[in-house]
Amino acid sequence: MTRILRPPSTPDIEVGADYFVRKGGAVYAGTHLIIDVQAGARLDDEAHIRQTLQDCVDACGATLLHLHTHRFSPQGITGVAVLAESHMSVHTWPEIGYAAFDVFMCGAADPWQAVGVLKAAFATDSVSVRALRRGEGLVGA
Repeated sequence: MTRILRPPSTPDIEVGADYFVRKGGAVYAGTHLIIDVQAGARLDDEAHIRQTLQDCVDACGATLLHLHTHRFSPQGITGVAVLAESHMSVHTWPEIGYAAFDVFMCGAADPWQAVGVLKAAFATDSVSVRALRRGEGLVGA
């Protein structure tokens, strides 16, 4: 089992050989963040979206396997980053300054690190996050 040290504001976690997270008596596959970015800038800039996904992957300590984006006409971008630790996805509505991100990671990767990257990348503090523990209770401690 690997012990992952976190900043003082977040508890340490342990990751088993099965890559399930063990923290505070809970065992789960990984953390899935549902992140809404509002009043964001550069949401129709495909190169910026790609770089932001890469920056999130790096900040979270994840491993990028594949990155694909698609630009819609007249506007909007969808993208997915396939990770060794799971995935990230984005769908943008630049006409209203909104982007929907999913960040799901297992093992030692820390999806919470993506939040600050997204705030900086899209020049907004208007970001809401909902967190889910995926697969909780499926594997014993």
